[in-house]
Amino acid sequence: MSATTPQPPTKLQLLELLAAIGTAQWRDFAAAAARYGLTSTQARVLAQLDGPVPMRGLATLLVCDASNVTGIVDRLEGRALVRREPDPADRRVKNVVATDEGREIIRRVREEMQATHGALDTLDEAESATLYALLERLRRPMEKDA
Repeated sequence: MSATTPQPPTKLQLLELLAAIGTAQWRDFAAAAARYGLTSTQARVLAQLDGPVPMRGLATLLVCDASNVTGIVDRLEGRALVRREPDPADRRVKNVVATDEGREIIRRVREEMQATHGALDTLDEAESATLYALLERLRRPMEKDA
């Protein structure tokens, strides 16, 4: 009886798995956002606002046209979840800033992503640390190209 060494996954298999996990996480995020009356894109904007972000910068992060961002921000501003502020360095530039209520809602959305939390709960501490390190390693070169 010969011991067979399992074959490492191919890049295609890894890409398919990452896509499946990303899709499931995005679906969970969208469902949690909907419970707060947000579209997934509106919630994604809130999630990007750790500090002031220029309108054009949001368009880049969302990979969409700046005119689309205007409508999204208008709706979020109408709900008092964000506000526009002039950039101190260039008053022609408008920065988008999350309000306290906007930060609280995106915190709740992330907290209520039950499928994602459930999946992560299956990992022990060592596995979580390993996964985190591997994902960070993958993220760096991918964000550098963005």
